[in-house]
Amino acid sequence: MKRLTLLCWLLIASLTVQAQLRLPKLISDGMVLQRDTRLTIWGWAKAGERITVRFKNKTYKATTDNQGKWKVALPPMPAGGPFTMEITGGNSQLTVNDVLLGDVWLCSGQSNMVHQMNIHDVTYAKEIAEANFPQIRQFWVPTLTNLRGPQPDFPQGQWKAAIGEDVRPFSAVAYFFARKIHQKYNIPVGIINASVGGTPIEAWISEEGLKEIPAQQALIEKNKDTTYVNGLARRRTNAPRPAPPVDLGTAGATKWYDPAYTPKGWRPINIPGYWEDQGIKDLNGVVWYRREVDIPASMTGKAARVFLGRIVDADELYINGKQVGRTTYQYPQRRYAVPADVLKPGKNVFVVRVTNMAGKGGFVPDKPYCIFAGADTVDLKGTWQYKVGTAYRPFTGGGFGGGNPAGGINAQNQPTALYNAMVAPAIDYAIKGVCWYQGESNAGRPGEYEALQRALISDWRNRFNQPNLPFLYVQLPGFMEYTYQPAESSWAVLREAQLKALSVPNTAMAVAIDLGEWNDIHPDNKKDVGERLALAAMNVAYNEKLVYSGPLFQSATIEGNKIVISFTHVGSGLITNDGEAPGEFAIAGSDKKFVWAKARIEGDNVVVWSDEVASPQYVRYAWADNPVNPNLYNKEGIPASPFRTDGK
Repeated sequence: MKRLTLLCWLLIASLTVQAQLRLPKLISDGMVLQRDTRLTIWGWAKAGERITVRFKNKTYKATTDNQGKWKVALPPMPAGGPFTMEITGGNSQLTVNDVLLGDVWLCSGQSNMVHQMNIHDVTYAKEIAEANFPQIRQFWVPTLTNLRGPQPDFPQGQWKAAIGEDVRPFSAVAYFFARKIHQKYNIPVGIINASVGGTPIEAWISEEGLKEIPAQQALIEKNKDTTYVNGLARRRTNAPRPAPPVDLGTAGATKWYDPAYTPKGWRPINIPGYWEDQGIKDLNGVVWYRREVDIPASMTGKAARVFLGRIVDADELYINGKQVGRTTYQYPQRRYAVPADVLKPGKNVFVVRVTNMAGKGGFVPDKPYCIFAGADTVDLKGTWQYKVGTAYRPFTGGGFGGGNPAGGINAQNQPTALYNAMVAPAIDYAIKGVCWYQGESNAGRPGEYEALQRALISDWRNRFNQPNLPFLYVQLPGFMEYTYQPAESSWAVLREAQLKALSVPNTAMAVAIDLGEWNDIHPDNKKDVGERLALAAMNVAYNEKLVYSGPLFQSATIEGNKIVISFTHVGSGLITNDGEAPGEFAIAGSDKKFVWAKARIEGDNVVVWSDEVASPQYVRYAWADNPVNPNLYNKEGIPASPFRTDGK
């Protein structure tokens, strides 16, 4: 009897909690509401409950439906604030403080949209130190997935203002975009940041939005089968795995990072550089690096910082036997804090344990490698000693060597998974527009991207019930090795797909071909990206007549042994940013065998030719993963988009 009474009490308590007045996480202290448009305020309470919302001295009423959800509509209101919103229902009352009316932008995509100001705090140290923008606010959406369907709310989240250290978690691209808009129009700007590194575009589109893409529809249906998904997870968990290979550096009584260790059989190697380029063939495994570094007395007794560029893939840094840094994957820049008691005058033992799972392992070139404290800096580049701790056997499935275990899926890479969990809870929240920075994860299959980007734009406009929602996006920057001969490029094909998506009305593209880094998929220059997006917004979303884009290919006319290229968005005229002839143009005849071309600017056109091609048919510009010198701009300083005339 007591057990039954307890169960009844728990059930009543649970129903009482569920019936309490509740707001979505977005509707919370510090929120920015979209100005000049009809607003929806919503939440949950007991079914049939009468709800009252009071805002700016006006009252709005609603009644919850059978599922306990309620909505009220607020009329368009001008920018301003701060205000207070009060919501009452039954015996409950909630108050939302510090509410602003301004412009709200959904900023989404993968890692280059994720990258916070904190990650780029060396480049943007001044901007972080001087951040004092109480009317620029970000709501950071936690990383979540759901394969079954759209979710009603985020489990957590709050609005933060761009003031002091609180600006560090802001997306750098979104922050510089918002700052430009805020300073230009003197209005509050809210950022809803829903972005996840390493994710494909299809994960951000709803099931309805993918209905015209059969392959994605089939996968969506398969992923809804929880028996299938759980079965894969069990296979992954239960798959036999060999014991991890022994790392000699940690197996002995004296570890290789211990100052008491006496090195034997170590070989010279250079930092930076990959070990495959320095006499180690096709090694996936653990390689230890060691060096005695002279530290001046002036650097001791105080906190220091170590910059170790980027390392492929994972690393652990030890100084005098103490671990001072650790990173588990290749992309972050290694910037480690060294406590004041670690360094000593004279010889200091630096040891780096590097783990590589696939491809070339080691230290990425053209990055900073040093340790500094106060005004003193010691260079860490040069000759170190190395020894292999373990070599993984080639991966054949289910074991060590860099592959995934048999079976299993990565939910964040599945269609709809991120839309369901990270966008769907926000679709009732009115927004001004979208900033999108993504594409790297789709570069291996760029032929699909144009249809997927069009689907994304259409889908989000439908979901937010804004048919003309401004949609701004970033074209992929240059990345990977420079190519000094005309070549094919999947990154160039993806940029072409992004360029073609401009035919969708009320869109704009920020060209970033000049803002990349050959050795970093996450280039440091986020400010120019954000400000180019803001420039595009001024035209598309704020209806200003200004030059917001670089030159875009319009047409090609064959005139004898030359091809004349015309452009839109020439602004005040075409130029090269270095005063030289236009570079990165290639030309071909009907055989499509491209050779480098000569080019010159004639008015608003570029004339292209080559003495090797008597009857030219096709032209390409900056058609490479990372073109060497894409120097065509308009006089407003915005670069031309890469293009080709031989595409489908």
